[in-house]
Amino acid sequence: MPEQPSTVEDEAPVPASASEPAGTVAPTVVDPSTVRMALVVGGLLLAVLLGFGLGRINPRETVAGPMTPAGGTVGGAAAGGGHSHAPGTGAHQHDGADPDDATGLSVTSAGYTLVPSTPELPAGQAGELRFQVHDGQRKPVTRFAVVHDKPLHLIVVRRDLSGYQHLHPTMAPDGTWSIPLTLTQPGVWRMYADFTAVADDGLQTAVTLGVDLTAPGQYAPVPLPAPAQQTIADGFTVSYQGEPKPGVAVPLVFTIEGADGAVPTLERYLGAYGHLVALRSGDLGYLHVHPEPELDAGAVKFWVTAPGPGSYRLYLDFQVAGEVRTAEFTLTVA
Repeated sequence: MPEQPSTVEDEAPVPASASEPAGTVAPTVVDPSTVRMALVVGGLLLAVLLGFGLGRINPRETVAGPMTPAGGTVGGAAAGGGHSHAPGTGAHQHDGADPDDATGLSVTSAGYTLVPSTPELPAGQAGELRFQVHDGQRKPVTRFAVVHDKPLHLIVVRRDLSGYQHLHPTMAPDGTWSIPLTLTQPGVWRMYADFTAVADDGLQTAVTLGVDLTAPGQYAPVPLPAPAQQTIADGFTVSYQGEPKPGVAVPLVFTIEGADGAVPTLERYLGAYGHLVALRSGDLGYLHVHPEPELDAGAVKFWVTAPGPGSYRLYLDFQVAGEVRTAEFTLTVA
């Protein structure tokens, strides 16, 4: 690298003359190469510090607008990278996406932490679940975007995937969420907080956090039911067609029939004709999917990308005559 003109005089210092007062100190001489080396080292150090600071300031992905569900779709919009599916789009691969990107596996993600104040509740008795969401400065978050009619969706299920509940708690001004909750059986339960946090600068971040709850007592896990594409929910026969695959968005189409064999009039629940939650057996990886905005010949169509192979439990919420029902299925993704 060519040398740059020095800003320091290169000539040797002129010794003090005999006429100068005694004790006069000769000026200090700085080697130009030393100056250049100090500037280079200082610049590198400053760049490292700036890069570290920027990474700490913005450690999360943000979205401006409605929440993108974990690994799923909102009206056909897939989570991650702003990828979207137009209604009726055929199955396709999410190039470059991690097919095993399940969520809800951690209590902390994207700079937010789920902090329950009641991690233990009595089994089979009514209790109250209370929790907060903290930001990166450990302060309670109090601003949440309303997504599908609610600022936060709470999913509670036992670790054997039984006892599923889809709830909507209320938030106090200090950021404490609360809701009555009954853990029907002893054991370890998993709670998922699915929300979109709004930062002070207005940026929105879709997050799903998970943490365990305990109901003391003898835990007797229930075996996962065998895979089936049809089930009965409160007298309604619910079936689906489609085969989810890891990393590929494919349609799952659900049809619902009443006890008389007629197709009931589905009503919008939380702004949609159905809500689908999938939980992976074992690690309880979480997937929350919303359907296309309109019915398809009376059926509810979802675009689903499975977050990796394994056995899954599906929970479909749908509403008829003002009452919400839940149909449950087991499926295997190869």
